[in-house]
Amino acid sequence: MSVIQKLWDAEENRDLNKFNEVMHEDFVWIKHSTGEEIGREILSTWFMSDDAPKSENNRIIYENDEIGVAHSFVTFKDGSRQAVMVVYTIKDGRIIRSETGATDMPK
Repeated sequence: MSVIQKLWDAEENRDLNKFNEVMHEDFVWIKHSTGEEIGREILSTWFMSDDAPKSENNRIIYENDEIGVAHSFVTFKDGSRQAVMVVYTIKDGRIIRSETGATDMPK
């Protein structure tokens, strides 16, 4: 199974153990909208909470053992929606970095 699919499954099931199996200890998420860098602990806390965004129409565009590219439509708790493109850097079978670009969508 792909690393990205394992991540999506862990998020959907709110399975912190599976999430941490997929995400490298040194993971960092780069938000292009703000330049902010977010580590694994902060991201896992958000994704395992009731405030976690809901994604749909998830598509893996490309994945190998070094990189993955995916697209999703994401709905946030406040009802706002975004089309999100993510590039994942994969190291030793785990995601060590992700960078996102997002486009606001109508509610």
